[in-house]
Amino acid sequence: MTPTGSPPDRLHVFLGTKAQYVKTAPLLRLMTERQVDHRLVDSGQHARLTAGLRAELGVREPDVVLGGAADVESLPQAVVWATRLAAGLGSPGRLRREVFAGAGGICVVHGDTPTTLLATAMARRAGLRVAHLEAGLRSHNLAHPFPEELIRLVVMRRAQLLFAPHAEAVANLAAMGVPGRVVAVTANTSVDAVRAAPPAAGGEGPALVTMHRVENLYRRGVVQRLVDAVVEQAGDQPVRFVVHGPTWEALRRGGHEARLRQAGVELVPLAPHHEFVAMLRAAPWVVTDGGSIQEECALLGVPTLVWRRHSERADGVGANVVVSGHDPAVEAAFLADPQRYRRPPCLPDCSPSAEILDVLVAEVARAG
Repeated sequence: MTPTGSPPDRLHVFLGTKAQYVKTAPLLRLMTERQVDHRLVDSGQHARLTAGLRAELGVREPDVVLGGAADVESLPQAVVWATRLAAGLGSPGRLRREVFAGAGGICVVHGDTPTTLLATAMARRAGLRVAHLEAGLRSHNLAHPFPEELIRLVVMRRAQLLFAPHAEAVANLAAMGVPGRVVAVTANTSVDAVRAAPPAAGGEGPALVTMHRVENLYRRGVVQRLVDAVVEQAGDQPVRFVVHGPTWEALRRGGHEARLRQAGVELVPLAPHHEFVAMLRAAPWVVTDGGSIQEECALLGVPTLVWRRHSERADGVGANVVVSGHDPAVEAAFLADPQRYRRPPCLPDCSPSAEILDVLVAEVARAG
């Protein structure tokens, strides 16, 4: 119940990374279309990147931007960034005033990033409830991915509303015995995000490679093996490597950038989401360590090798997606004949974002 004289309870959507914006943009656009009272808070984790991304996705500017103007691109940077923010906005009263505009309600967080953890801690300290989108994903291995698996565990135990995108996520939350209310959603919001991307122009493009995870970039052998595989494949077909900010440094540190270029691999920076989805659609195969990319490829039916020891997602596994387990034999077998994993695209006829918004609106109304 809202105290007398306080602003009414409302929804506060707290984001900070490119993937969070991409997968939450359909929900934010729907809030605007339905004229649902909400605020947008940007943590500043990817401040440089998300400034232009919002316009691309049709998302309004945030009410509050925390942090600095530079992107947080490494784990040590994330620790320093989060510590400074938490110290500067430490008291519950100040948090509620400066981050949440004095209002209560529900803070909507997404996924498993440092922003997710920071937003959850701030919201709970300010007396707000937390709604966790993409709850219930588990790799069951704290080191893979790190720190994402640990962040998920903390947030899922602190959230009051947990939106689980599939039956396995619901089962994981039940096994954990989380205290919050679990809401089963028909699919992940990536369904809405992929559907919003315009169709590809047609024709086959280059194979696509990405790598950005901490547990990969800081393991020289893992990076070396990926580069070796990409160079070998580039001898037979065009290959495009979409390079995240921290990945540039990992490639240069090992002398890999020059080797990739010499082999004819196209090295490109991050692209707008609709362009990236078009690349995925046109690719003969994809190698990635990205969880959201795994989801998108599963929907598109593109043969995909997930370059990780464990994945918290089952999307596409057993069909068009293979998790490498960092096993060279598995990696070589996939790359020897990726087309055997090709499947027809399959976009479910549903809107997870609409399902989530219906529940959020009802919860705010009930509490108010």
